[in-house]
Amino acid sequence: QVQLVESGGGSVQAGGSLRLSCGVFGYIPSSYCMGWFRQAPGKEREAVAAISVGGGSTYYVDSLKDRFTISQDSAKNTVYLQMNSLKPDDSAVYSCALRYGWCRNNWYSVTSYNYWGQGTQVTVSS
Repeated sequence: QVQLVESGGGSVQAGGSLRLSCGVFGYIPSSYCMGWFRQAPGKEREAVAAISVGGGSTYYVDSLKDRFTISQDSAKNTVYLQMNSLKPDDSAVYSCALRYGWCRNNWYSVTSYNYWGQGTQVTVSS
């Protein structure tokens, strides 16, 4: 069993930055895909970014890749999402998700992930 725990959310003014963390606990695969997703009220969950942990390849939604950066610290079993130049439209609950194996081309598929964290709220005020 794998447990994911997010942290780092909060409230920030437009233009500010936040760094989200996703810690992996329990039975940790040697290689896996970790994705970050977000869901705003009344909207569907959408992919933000993903990283192949153990390989290093990163994937981004085109509209966010200039402001968001995903990274990993293998020694800490933690994946980060650095978010810069935040906008009110970035406000959402951000969740990390894990699936076995490399991310590959369908990394953005919500249903392809095996485990999810509880989510952390990000609120950006104008």
